[in-house]
Amino acid sequence: MEVVPSVSSELRAVRFIRLPEVKQITGLGKTTLYALMKEGVFPAPVPLSGRAVGWVAEEVAQWCRGRIAEARLAPSQSALRLAA
Repeated sequence: MEVVPSVSSELRAVRFIRLPEVKQITGLGKTTLYALMKEGVFPAPVPLSGRAVGWVAEEVAQWCRGRIAEARLAPSQSALRLAA
C-alpha cells in the first residue's frame, strides 16, 4: 500500500523568504533578480497577501546549487557567458 504524505507534512517543510534574504543568499540585486525571473531562469515569487510576495526557500537553494553545478561542470563556458 502506497503512503501519500499529507498536505500538512509537505507544508511544514515549506519556508518563504522575502526579497532582502533572497538578495543576501544570491548576492544579486533586485533589478537583476527580476530580470532573471523575466527570462525564466530564476524562480518566481509566490503571492502571500495583497502586496507581499515571498520566494520558496528550497527553490532559491536549488537555483543556487544549479549555478554552482554549472560553474563546476563547464568553467570555460561559464566564463565565456559572463564575458558576453
